[in-house]
Amino acid sequence: MQLLTPQHWTDYELIDSGDYEKLERFGKYIIRRPEPQAVWRKSLPEVEWESSADATFRKEKGKAAQDGNDKGVWIQKKGMPDQWFIGYRYKEMNLKFRLGLTSFKHVGIFPEQSENWDFIYDTIKELDVTEPKVLNLFAYTGGASIAAKSAGADVTHVDSVKQVITWSRENMEASGLDNIRWIVEDALKFCRREVKRGKKYNGIILDPPAYGRGPDGEKWVLEENIAELMSLCSQLLEGSASFLILNLYSMGFSAVIAENLIKDYFPDVKERWFGELIIPERSGKNLPLSIFARFVRK
Repeated sequence: MQLLTPQHWTDYELIDSGDYEKLERFGKYIIRRPEPQAVWRKSLPEVEWESSADATFRKEKGKAAQDGNDKGVWIQKKGMPDQWFIGYRYKEMNLKFRLGLTSFKHVGIFPEQSENWDFIYDTIKELDVTEPKVLNLFAYTGGASIAAKSAGADVTHVDSVKQVITWSRENMEASGLDNIRWIVEDALKFCRREVKRGKKYNGIILDPPAYGRGPDGEKWVLEENIAELMSLCSQLLEGSASFLILNLYSMGFSAVIAENLIKDYFPDVKERWFGELIIPERSGKNLPLSIFARFVRK
């Protein structure tokens, strides 16, 4: 099992974590927000958290969400914008992201995913296919999509929320890219239709939440729906010159679960990588943020 940490960030830093919070720098701004995994004590004193944070997220009472996306408000210091841009570079990949303070504590990017972006870029560059087709499911604001596009892939980006599709397009354009295919739809519905059409992809990226809703109210529950989704993906992925990434955020899930899903639905794959994506903070503690499993077929 691997523990992977981001290696190429300059515009992001985890400063401190603990007492169910994290203190982070995105570009030149420092934000403070909840983090349910940070069950240990903070390393820095409270006065330093208070003085350094440009924006602090406060949960609204009675607004706790089952998926951890607690609703709340941001308390902003003077000069802290609602939106700003940061960049990420790896080899010839030069990505730009528009960040924003949302009512669900997110800012539009999951920094630990840069490890997957690097993997996507390198893998696509090494595939013996001209303009490989890549499918990104539950694609959010498109970090993996623009990473794939920057490597030369033909990218289909699927998310059930129209607003984040618009956000993804902003990130694509800011990164100097174009021609990503945008699909506002429930991931399961889309995959069922693609299987019926006999479609195939050289790469599939899955980043499903623990809970979610499709554009027409379709209910997504990870434990109930992941098996069907993996089965559909096994039919959509090319048998060679292909790759798959499964990323899971559900608390309590083990990386072994992700590996077993790969073993079950892709039994021909002999070499798999699985583990946790973590971010170290200044004191030396590591904050675990997601689990992953991935493979490449030559």
